[in-house]
Amino acid sequence: MKHLFIDTNIYLTFYHFSSDDLEELKKLLVAVDNRKIKLYITKQVINEFRRNREAKIADALKIFNSQKLPDQFPQICKAYAEYNTLRELLRLFSNARTQLLDALKSDIDSNECGADIIINGLFDKANLLELGDDAIEAAKNRVSLGNPPGSNSSYGDAINWELLLKYFPDDKELYFITEDIKDYSSKIEKGRLSEFLSIEWQEKGKSTLHYYTKLSDFLHNEFPNIDLASELEKELAINSFANSSSFSSTKSAIRKLAKITDFSDSAIIEIIEAATTNNQIYWIHSDSIVKNFLLGIIKGREDALDSNLLEEFNRIYREDVEADSTEEEDLPFD
Repeated sequence: MKHLFIDTNIYLTFYHFSSDDLEELKKLLVAVDNRKIKLYITKQVINEFRRNREAKIADALKIFNSQKLPDQFPQICKAYAEYNTLRELLRLFSNARTQLLDALKSDIDSNECGADIIINGLFDKANLLELGDDAIEAAKNRVSLGNPPGSNSSYGDAINWELLLKYFPDDKELYFITEDIKDYSSKIEKGRLSEFLSIEWQEKGKSTLHYYTKLSDFLHNEFPNIDLASELEKELAINSFANSSSFSSTKSAIRKLAKITDFSDSAIIEIIEAATTNNQIYWIHSDSIVKNFLLGIIKGREDALDSNLLEEFNRIYREDVEADSTEEEDLPFD
């Protein structure tokens, strides 16, 4: 499990112009849901987010509205067919933008933008580091001494750092993401934590701190084979099934897998191999939840398996089905 802290500015990028899109947030939420990531948050981050969300959206909309397309053309253009095409496209663009802004305004007002839904979900699932007077006082002292992070006009970053120093487990590696390179980044090497903060972290007896400036970079490095949130959810569900350590966890994993409709051949193989080798799965092979799921996903996909794996699967999961069928055929008629 990765232990992750995300600074407020990263959450706010999803309301503005950014190279990271909502798919990155979806991946994060899936990983948190499946306990591959333990997310940490502070009340300071929540408050900063709520204070700045509206201003961030307003600025993004101002830039969006300022982007103008041509509405006048030289007379010499009007003799060409492309002119009429452009006029029609401009009309469609104008109508679509108006409709988009109307829908967006409604969702902004009700806190139901795509980013709102995912971020609120992340906040609900995150582990809250409690803010006390001692952390605030320590942050003020830090800033007054001129130590990063933070400045005389804001104690927010200092408060978050003090809370991490105090509460983050010493034996866990921290993955830390922020866009605030002024306070956190090395002045010598871009993408590395500042020397002062790195030394302080080590002196407090903490484990390794991995520093990132973009959520997408973190996800790419730590989950390199995942392109889409749906693929991440699928992979995590399969892993959860394959590594089931109890009958209840097997059934729980199957409930997640049952919501997925498109399994690749390699995914089918991985699931069937787990079903024939993990005793927490095959010991309850006659359970309806287990059997119906496995027989359902393999139906028509037998060619994906080699003969030995298919034979073992049939021995465990289809033996009693065939027996039931035989018994029914042998029943005498009245």
